[in-house]
Amino acid sequence: MTPSHRPPELVVETREIEHIDDLLTYASPDEPLAWLRRGDGIVGIGWLGGYERGPHSAPGVDPATLPSAAETWRQIAATAEIDDPVGLPGTGLVAFGTLVFDERSSATSRLLIPQAVIGRHRGRSWVTRIRRVSAEVDDVIVEPRPYGSYWSATLGPGTLDPAGYQAAVRGAIDAIVRGELEKVVLARDLVGTIPAGADLRRLVRALADDYPDTWTFAVDGLIGASPETLVTAARGVVTARVLAGTIPRGTDAHDDTAASTSLAHSAKDLDEHRYAVQSVLARLGPHVRHLRADPEPFTLKLPNLWHLATDVAGDLADHASALDLVAELHPTAAVAGTPTDAALDLIRRLEPFDRGRYAGPVGWIDGDGNGEWAIALRCAQIGGEPPRNVAEYSATIPVVAHAGAGIVAQSNPDKELLETRVKFRPIVDALA
Repeated sequence: MTPSHRPPELVVETREIEHIDDLLTYASPDEPLAWLRRGDGIVGIGWLGGYERGPHSAPGVDPATLPSAAETWRQIAATAEIDDPVGLPGTGLVAFGTLVFDERSSATSRLLIPQAVIGRHRGRSWVTRIRRVSAEVDDVIVEPRPYGSYWSATLGPGTLDPAGYQAAVRGAIDAIVRGELEKVVLARDLVGTIPAGADLRRLVRALADDYPDTWTFAVDGLIGASPETLVTAARGVVTARVLAGTIPRGTDAHDDTAASTSLAHSAKDLDEHRYAVQSVLARLGPHVRHLRADPEPFTLKLPNLWHLATDVAGDLADHASALDLVAELHPTAAVAGTPTDAALDLIRRLEPFDRGRYAGPVGWIDGDGNGEWAIALRCAQIGGEPPRNVAEYSATIPVVAHAGAGIVAQSNPDKELLETRVKFRPIVDALA
């Protein structure tokens, strides 16, 4: 029996509703599921199933032999009965996803299908309900809940402290000078705890309020605000935003203009950016026609820093879904390096920790293969196994955050450390 003739396994119904002011009030306080930008987006409620791939997801089975996230999602979508008269981004069948940075990671990649989705897009709001055909009733409760009390985290140096990070940067520069690779992105970590029972929606809201132009996300305990679009696929149009090259914002208007100008003319940052753009164009090329990118990057202003940025766009040339494109693109030179294999090998040698989902893809996909995916940056993983240098207390939950910088031959260890401090600021401030 072909997929198109198999009986449906999921029943999906989307209906337009009255305007919703705050989508986050519908999310779970301890396990929020959200994707937001400028107040619009989607929030998931409950959990119905999805996809899981990791060292513990199928004991005794080589993960490399398991279906990919894209293949699994196609099978799920092909057997879903979808009633969606609204037809906006994020309506119909939807899954939220967070994927590991490195296929060798001990963390788990997941697609999460919620039982209900509350969404908002350009003034219109909707609710989607998803259930299995075998379920006689829909038992998920869709209603707003007040925010819990304020809380704060304790954070400190992780496995790679500032001095260790500078040493790793020097090791990376030596490898580049030896000709092993052209660029590598090295990260360091902060670890700590948050109070058990903390309303995590407050963390999501703080990031969304302070960084409205980023993708604010909460998926399977990974919470952050990423400025970098990995890929967006919407009705045959493919877009991406490449960020590489960074400088802190100035202390006043004059210093800020000087910082932006300095970044725009920095040979080191322009080289780093060029590698990242070439990586995206090369990987999208087989799937996208009329692929275009501006010949020179522009400076993107965020509340705490400037980035060199290039927007890429084109028309989908085949039947690739957003997840297929994610698989092609990740990891980009913006979060790994160039060449990719050499950069990954050096990262494994110089970073004394598992990145988990940090710098991996995070986003959502719908039943037609459309979706929005960012790179998981400016984020923290809440919960999971406690970092080894954090005591385990029953009254607290472990948290780990990462930030990185692109290293090329001209890099300076002091400046790269400063860049990680600036990149840590969004998540550290939100956790404070």
